[in-house]
Amino acid sequence: MNDIFKDREYIEIVKDILDNEEFNKIKDIEHHGISRYEHSLKVSYRAYKIAKKHNLNYVEVARGGLLHDFFLSDEERTTKDRIVSTFVHPKKALKKSKEIFEVSNLEADIIRSHMFPVNLKVPRYKESWLVNMVDKTVGSSEFSMKLGYRFSYAANFGLLVLFNFIK
Repeated sequence: MNDIFKDREYIEIVKDILDNEEFNKIKDIEHHGISRYEHSLKVSYRAYKIAKKHNLNYVEVARGGLLHDFFLSDEERTTKDRIVSTFVHPKKALKKSKEIFEVSNLEADIIRSHMFPVNLKVPRYKESWLVNMVDKTVGSSEFSMKLGYRFSYAANFGLLVLFNFIK
């Protein structure tokens, strides 16, 4: 995480978001065993680095990636509420982002489609696909660290079932 704050160009791109009082409220919301803020920062920065390397619109990737999970929620949500949120939070994040920041069409697509294929909003741009994939990778890593060996056992069991089914 410290490397992120040492990258002056990246910080300059997202400074207004990072300095925003409302955005900083997501520091207190748990997400995959860390804060939603930390998760969003990781997704944004990793996607930014890849986008920059591949001559994509890294500015809007950085901003859209940072805002992809920008919505406020009650920590006391029920399991049902958390499951429902999986499907509806991209709309909430886009609405919240537009209330506070100027959001481009590309950034809006990044935010709205980051949960594809869980929700059915297909990404329209390469940059949206990139953030989608980075979010899945970062989220899976965070989730597996949160669950530790239990995730590993479940994944191995799932693979065993799948391989036996394929035979």
